[in-house]
Amino acid sequence: MPYGLSHYQPDSAATSAARRLARTFSIRDEGKRRADIEALFLMGSPGTLGHSVASDLDVWLCHRDDLQELGVRHLERKAQRLTEWASSFGIELHVFVFSAADWRDGRQRAEVNGENCGSAQHYLLLDEFYRTGIHLGGCYPLWWLVPSEQEGRYRECVNRLVDCRFIRDDEYIDFGAVPAIPAEEFLGAGIWQLYKAIDAPWKSILKIFLIECYAQTQEQPVLSRVFKQAVFSGVTDVDVLDPYVMLYQRLEQWLAASGAGARLDLVRRSLYIKAGLPLTRTGAAGEQGGEFWRARLLRSLVTGWGWQKKQMEALDNRQLWRAEEVSSLRRAVVSELTHSYRLLSKMARDHGEQSAINANDINLLGRKLYAAFQRKAGKVEQVNPGLAPSLAEENLAFHHQSEQGGGGDGWLLYRDLEDPSDAFWQPVIRRSGNLAELVVWCYCNGLLTRSTRLNVRSGQGGASISELREMLDALAGFVRVPVAPAEREALALGIRPLRNLLFINVGVDPQSHLTERGLHKLSARHDSLGFSGGRENLVVTIDQVSVNSWHEVSLQHYASGDTLIQCLKNVLASVALNPRTIPSVEVHSHNRGHGGAIARRVQELFTDVLRQFFAGGSGPHPLRYVIEMDRRYFLLEFSGTEPGFIALESRAALMECLAQSRGAYLPVVFDRYALLDEPAVRAACQTSEPNSIQVFYTVRGERAQVLVIDERGSLFGWSQPVTSRRYLLAPLLRFLDNLIERRTLRFSEVPVALAGVRCYEMAVTDGLWRPEYRPQTDAGVPLPGFEVQAVGIQEGDSRVRFDLFCGEQEFTVLQYGDQLIPAVAHYIHSLRQSRDGYLVYLTDVHLPHDLDSRVYQQDIQTSQYLYYRSALEDALNRELEAFR
Repeated sequence: MPYGLSHYQPDSAATSAARRLARTFSIRDEGKRRADIEALFLMGSPGTLGHSVASDLDVWLCHRDDLQELGVRHLERKAQRLTEWASSFGIELHVFVFSAADWRDGRQRAEVNGENCGSAQHYLLLDEFYRTGIHLGGCYPLWWLVPSEQEGRYRECVNRLVDCRFIRDDEYIDFGAVPAIPAEEFLGAGIWQLYKAIDAPWKSILKIFLIECYAQTQEQPVLSRVFKQAVFSGVTDVDVLDPYVMLYQRLEQWLAASGAGARLDLVRRSLYIKAGLPLTRTGAAGEQGGEFWRARLLRSLVTGWGWQKKQMEALDNRQLWRAEEVSSLRRAVVSELTHSYRLLSKMARDHGEQSAINANDINLLGRKLYAAFQRKAGKVEQVNPGLAPSLAEENLAFHHQSEQGGGGDGWLLYRDLEDPSDAFWQPVIRRSGNLAELVVWCYCNGLLTRSTRLNVRSGQGGASISELREMLDALAGFVRVPVAPAEREALALGIRPLRNLLFINVGVDPQSHLTERGLHKLSARHDSLGFSGGRENLVVTIDQVSVNSWHEVSLQHYASGDTLIQCLKNVLASVALNPRTIPSVEVHSHNRGHGGAIARRVQELFTDVLRQFFAGGSGPHPLRYVIEMDRRYFLLEFSGTEPGFIALESRAALMECLAQSRGAYLPVVFDRYALLDEPAVRAACQTSEPNSIQVFYTVRGERAQVLVIDERGSLFGWSQPVTSRRYLLAPLLRFLDNLIERRTLRFSEVPVALAGVRCYEMAVTDGLWRPEYRPQTDAGVPLPGFEVQAVGIQEGDSRVRFDLFCGEQEFTVLQYGDQLIPAVAHYIHSLRQSRDGYLVYLTDVHLPHDLDSRVYQQDIQTSQYLYYRSALEDALNRELEAFR
């Protein structure tokens, strides 16, 4: 470990202290060994009016320029250990390790973090160091030997002092001069102070105003030069030289000259709070102690400001501030900080200067500012960024607007309101369109705690104190308050969701029409999305509370339309942008109206859908997910990273949608409660494979259910009579074989799986439906009767029409027009020897490749052929039925 402080020899007190830690400690004679550490300084507020019990300590540890990299890393590690050790005593200590040469050359090792400004500022920080630095040991700053008026010739003066041997170069450390603040540093420094203002607004307000002052009055010397000039002129009064007093006087002069009275008042309040001295409670006893000089100095300033006791009491009693006062003050603070940032940004653009801050740091700081201050839809605003110690309330009352007699659907928040009639005389803390938003805002801003007494007046709604208590418990387990700022690592990455908490039916009874009559519906159907015989959806409203990786808390309220589907779509869209880590989803519903069952069902749904689309930390995977809800069906699939839903009003509409052509293979996945009365369809879809034509059939008495899943996952099913199991599938297989044969001849590369068709019979084993493979050895047997073929013709934007061929007989659209089907049916009927009403089956259909006038289909999907085959067969068989 590098050691040794230049020109430092421990005295007896330091040696005794060391021996109390290690009895064998002794001072060794190092001879002419050069010390590794050149100087130690304390800088910032210590020893000034601005230092309080809450202030931190910043130490500059300056090592020699030629120290090896390994030694520097060792020093940095030790500095970190010292910081952790000091923290155990409640002391916030920051040790910055660097060399003077690195500083002069702008070689910044550190990146922006909680206390290090990274590349954001150089000369501004040096200006602060020269007017606040306290020398602890080692070399003295060379800057002090250069007169203020010679600052512009700093290097020339330093060289003369060294060359003429007026000083020894090993006695001083050189950080360079501060002739003026370069324009390119204002933007980075301003952003950095805004960054700091998120957690410590009062100190940052003073500094960001100073940056703006420097930027607008560049003809005036910086404060460090004014400070040095005063010392060189013989000024020794520490009250006059106090860095914070000098800072305030510069800002007062600048703001008073521009007539900015409101901004000057904010500066005064910031200095008063930064000092941390409650003058209304600091009596004679306090002023005779160690803080006497600070209290006396602050009191003299306040007297000059003309403040009354009432103004000081308001600032001294910040622990009594309420949410309204803090919200108002926060708006003023954010407004001023935003004003300064915009002004600095405009100056940088107008002067065409490149910012001194590097791109990574400015991006990081900008993201933190965005997360802390940017307003956006649904975001829960944090109204107390270090402005008041606590906003906790002893009593809170949540009143629905209908309680006030004026109607409306909103909610009002009061404090200390026991009698509803008192609401006319009490101020409203906050208004909101829904109860959940009000509760979440109260919790995240610290108003609502477990010890807060509650009063709820819900009007015609069903909200209760117990429900709010349950919501508070759920929020306490979901996010801790105050919400901590995001870490650098998180800000360096794109924003992504971390956690979601869904409140279902807040203040709403999903079966209120029955509850009012004292009834509760019982049913064997326990699915909360299709409850009882009426298949009722019990999810009426959803309030989605989300926390993202930048530690923003937001709330989205869903109260109309298909609320569950809307919420699910939004969650999926957020996950699709970064599927590597799937955010957690917690669901809470009050125990009123099957609340526990509803929460479990919604939790299952979100878990299942997220697993299907994003299994393995990738996705969204190509598939179609079917949800049955409220006697309707919802088909979910992704287009790229965007989820989309199709609402289908009936089972027939669902099957028609699943039969539509696709651009690529998309399997169908059913939700655990979807199509439970069609287990054969569910089992068939689970067996689906890409690039394969699969036929599934179920024989029930004299009828058979047939389902074909084609090479791209489209489903096409129908019901047909069973006259002979031998010929049950023969016409269909002949049709599919002809189709595959044409594809093989048309394309040189055809998937091997399409060389044949696989047939399965659906069977029940132990109550579960499973497909059992059935090889069709009779597929090639001759069929009774003759073959009927169809050739499609597309004429412009009109529907597809067909020429039909019965054996050698041709029936064309051109010849028969709209009477084509009756003519073919009459011909078939005339050739039949018996009057049995057996069905007609098409063994081949040719479709044009411009079925859709907007596109040209190189390879028409099997499901499309099946659709037109079925339509033609149905039309022919209906006509033949008329002859019976």
